Amino acid sequence: MHRVVALVRPVQSTFELGCAAEVFGTVPPGTPRHYEFGVCTERPGQVPTSAGYALSVSRDLSALDSADTVVIPGWAPVEAPLSARVRGALLRAHARGARLVTICGGVFALARTGLLDGRSATTHWARAEQLRQEFPRVRVEADVLYVDHGDVATSAGAGAGIDLCLHLVGKDHGVGHAALVARYMVMPPHRDGGQTQPVLAAPAMDSLDGLLEWAEARLGTALSVGDLAAHLHVSPRTLARRFAEQLGTSPGAWLLSRRVARARTLLEETDLPVEAVAVRVGLTSAANLRRRFRVRVGTTPGAYRRALRGCAT
Repeated sequence: MHRVVALVRPVQSTFELGCAAEVFGTVPPGTPRHYEFGVCTERPGQVPTSAGYALSVSRDLSALDSADTVVIPGWAPVEAPLSARVRGALLRAHARGARLVTICGGVFALARTGLLDGRSATTHWARAEQLRQEFPRVRVEADVLYVDHGDVATSAGAGAGIDLCLHLVGKDHGVGHAALVARYMVMPPHRDGGQTQPVLAAPAMDSLDGLLEWAEARLGTALSVGDLAAHLHVSPRTLARRFAEQLGTSPGAWLLSRRVARARTLLEETDLPVEAVAVRVGLTSAANLRRRFRVRVGTTPGAYRRALRGCAT
């Protein structure tokens, strides 16, 4: 059993803690339990929360000695120092092979251990500049949902913590099982794009004059970036600028992400052969779909479908 322990502190965000608890503590009906989830704190007892009530936490930092994954679900205020005891417990956990994971402001605590020096990390976009200023040796990626180095992983805002935790479930037990957990939570198993996506998606539809809806309806055709530009009567260069401003990505990357997302849906919901799925999403051949799918999802279409259905039986 994989032991996941969340390190909480006053004043603890209940939502950020809940993101980890829901993903690692959820057991969809008919599937095995893979995780044991618990919480600990530096000083056991009543831990105040941002929701106005207190958590009763009985386990101290010694719980981290046997954790396989340590989650830091926020760190409020982010300026709060890291005590010598907490820093030592985190470093010992990492040294023996535990995975350290942060949600939103939790990256500030992890950065104070020095484990992020020379590495990339992310946090909520509103705190990105503060993280960059306080920890100049950390390469801050302000427009991604999460960054995973294997031994340490950081997520953006609290909602992106769910994305990161589902990603880790997929690494641990396969994308099929992660998809089942996500479906049980009524969440998408994977979101493409960066932090700007959930905020700007609706305005982008208007500012791009319905282009995204038009393109979504034609994914099964040989749609190109040139076709997108022509539909708006603009140059490809102007189109690229608008996509960068509104969606934080390029037209080509957006188009590919939508094709892969559509392929995932077809693999989950139909029995179409991989070759037929490739044609339906405009990737023309099974070989092309496999290559694109592996890069973006981390596995092949066939393996994705087998894992998903294997977990469902």
